Amino acid sequence: MLRKTLDNLPLALPYLLVTGVAIAIFFPTWFRLAAIWLEFEQVIAHGLATAIIFVGLLLLHPPKSSNSSRTINSPYTLLGGLFLISVTLVWGLLELVRIDTLTFLMLPAGVVAVSWALLGLHRTTSFIPYVMVLALSLPLWADIVPALVALASIVVGEWVRWFGMTALIEGNSITLPYGRLLIADGCSGIRYFAISILLAMMTSILNDYRWKGWVITVSIAILVALMANWIRITILVIVAYETNMESELLTDHETMGWIVFAAFVFPALYFSPVRKRSTNGNTSINKPRIQKKGLMASAFAFILGPVALTFANYTTNQKPEWTLLLPEFRQVQTEALPLSMTLPDTLEQMKWRAGNTWISLSQSQKTSSSEKLVPYLPPMFDKSVWHVEEQVAPGIALYRNILTRDLVMMAQWYQVGTQRSWTYRNAKLLQIPATLKGETRFALIAIQIPCKQSTCEDTLAKIQSAVSDVAQQLSPAS
Repeated sequence: MLRKTLDNLPLALPYLLVTGVAIAIFFPTWFRLAAIWLEFEQVIAHGLATAIIFVGLLLLHPPKSSNSSRTINSPYTLLGGLFLISVTLVWGLLELVRIDTLTFLMLPAGVVAVSWALLGLHRTTSFIPYVMVLALSLPLWADIVPALVALASIVVGEWVRWFGMTALIEGNSITLPYGRLLIADGCSGIRYFAISILLAMMTSILNDYRWKGWVITVSIAILVALMANWIRITILVIVAYETNMESELLTDHETMGWIVFAAFVFPALYFSPVRKRSTNGNTSINKPRIQKKGLMASAFAFILGPVALTFANYTTNQKPEWTLLLPEFRQVQTEALPLSMTLPDTLEQMKWRAGNTWISLSQSQKTSSSEKLVPYLPPMFDKSVWHVEEQVAPGIALYRNILTRDLVMMAQWYQVGTQRSWTYRNAKLLQIPATLKGETRFALIAIQIPCKQSTCEDTLAKIQSAVSDVAQQLSPAS
């Protein structure tokens, strides 16, 4: 293997150089990514290993060279340089306002852009599959966990009905005669999902698949990962049902999960085709060459990137905190909301109450350029207790307590400077214009009213009126 690595080093070295240049240009984000890798959290525990696999694939199986004159003589480096500068400008803007999800997504785009500028378009096309492997190390997996949980809840719920078990299924909660099982984030199967896709991409690269082969292989890998996780959860439900919730497997099922996953993935790997790459001995001719124009574009991108961010200093005008003038409400401190919310310590919360209506205003203010305008917000209510019964209107949902069967209608929105958003995702995007305008204030507003099944329609009208009153006080003139 060492000899093979040394033989492949002249072919792999240009791509390793491209990766190094991309790390230098987008260094602040790569530095944060490396710190996340070293934390070894559940959803990104494979991050560092994936990056090592990326380097290993380049050394052991570098991108396949082409002998065509078009590949060698037409690198399109001018367009590649312009693309690199464009990617750097977008990344710099996102890094300035610290929208981490989008900033991390710019890293593989940056590697592709540097490759295009230095090696040409056609060399980059063969390098893209390797960049896709590297992209698996990005901390974006947590964003798809809710979708995996929702899908697993639907499928497992249907399977439980097919088995004829006595069970009450509400979203991701399965209530059996002797207890309740919750398909939580840990049951999403995100680790199986990530590892299965990684193995599929490695297989595709080692077999030099074209895009059709890639799509088929990765699709099979996704199906294998999903099926393994669904069967694992169904086994737990059956065990819980048959043992009256007394089996130790319900509290310690980590090993069982990997056994089920291995039962799916090992046969898939065993029966997957193996293709050996043919070599013609013309490695000196096929060796990628660095383009001088690309080096100039990379140097300019470096100036536009980390150097410009170092000197960027947006002056912001601090404004007084928002407050609400509600004549019929009294401010309360110790009373808990009907639907308890978990908020970060960076938010200062104020609450008001009038009868059975609660209003919560949680806000923060950006004081330095390194802070985020919209802070990170973890899941705000306990999904093992509260279930979304119905999405009544934009930003307004009806929640049911699974244990007590209580109903609470809540309107919730985000105030980013002078702009309002019903969703957290859109609020993150609103950081860009808000930061450029020098706005510093952020708030999360929640209005809650408990209701009974027969009076929820009246509750909706009441909560919409409260939303209108509060929104007027948080208008740009406030």
